[in-house]
Amino acid sequence: MSSGDIIMHPRAAHRVIAHLDFDAFFAAVEENRDPSLRGKPVIVGGGERGVVSTANYVARRYGVHSAMPLRTARRLCPHGVYLTGHHELYYEYSRRLMAMLDHYSPLVEQMGLDEAYIDLTGTEHLFGPPVKTARLIQQRVADELRLSISVGLATNKLVAKVASDYRKPGGFTVVPPGREAEFLAPLPVERLPGVGPALLEQLRDRGVGTVGDLARVPPHLLRLSFGEWGELLAYRARGEDPRPVAPREEVKSISREHTFDDDVSDTGLLESTLVALTEDVCRRLRHKRLEARTVTVKIRYSDFVTHTCSHTLNRPLDVDEALFGEVLALFRQGRRRRYRVRLVGVGLSNLVPRAWQDDLFDQELPLLRELDLKLDAIREKYGKDAVRRGAALPRT
Repeated sequence: MSSGDIIMHPRAAHRVIAHLDFDAFFAAVEENRDPSLRGKPVIVGGGERGVVSTANYVARRYGVHSAMPLRTARRLCPHGVYLTGHHELYYEYSRRLMAMLDHYSPLVEQMGLDEAYIDLTGTEHLFGPPVKTARLIQQRVADELRLSISVGLATNKLVAKVASDYRKPGGFTVVPPGREAEFLAPLPVERLPGVGPALLEQLRDRGVGTVGDLARVPPHLLRLSFGEWGELLAYRARGEDPRPVAPREEVKSISREHTFDDDVSDTGLLESTLVALTEDVCRRLRHKRLEARTVTVKIRYSDFVTHTCSHTLNRPLDVDEALFGEVLALFRQGRRRRYRVRLVGVGLSNLVPRAWQDDLFDQELPLLRELDLKLDAIREKYGKDAVRRGAALPRT
């Protein structure tokens, strides 16, 4: 049931929801970062739990999968490339995807770094048929992010999510209105979101192997066995899901922190790091069309004592140059201990919508904002390190 030719009639009484899911996201970003990794089994993982976060599709041929202990992965694929990952880079790619989706609908619900729902209902007057729009988004991800993403299109979130996983990687699956149950029926019951190992074992004990098997169980029996969750399962097995696509919660603050590999005493390095963090939070502020009234700087010393200091501005701002001075002044004021520094952070809060008009008597800020917006556009296209201010570079 995969086709770009199936028409989901925009005027029918149903929603048109797409679920987009990056394919082997962390590993794919690492391959972008280092093209020599392409064609090799790449496994990203580590951390305290020592498990696989993502394995690319080459590694999966050896049985490696997410959440597997790394020691097991190394046994199955000893010649794999094992990486701890670059999480700031993953956040950047995720942010760029969400910015892309915001262009097509105000109803975008991010579910993690690598997946999101977008409600395309009613967008045909702007962008054409929703199937065409979803195809366009998939192609833009390939062209602009150089990543593969799988897309499921359906009348609700549940079926769209299952559909996006139907033909990975790079899949594009459309489930037409009225055929939700038909699409789900032959699939293994564990393909339904929420059916984990424990529940799967209980369902199999009852002779339920496919979603269709589950749909044939009377809802009251499922409720007797599994409570309210059982009744919800009955609806899901029939492809019913009334949940709306809920946009991300209102942003109350934007912040970034950086933990140094080694504790730092060099004031130049600390201040250049703060400038770079300020650039990043300001860019995110402008993207959301917000301005900040309150600036906060966080300092964590080598003995883990943490100090924060804040200042509320006379007027809200979103301009890099104006906020650099505030951040550095707070840092110089707040750094009163002789210990080395382990972490620094910058936070913007007390956020308000961007003003429509600047102060008529202040001509400098509009020019600085125009510069920032041009830099934002360059970074959006080529990555955040495409243009760097001298003040954000470590001083030698």
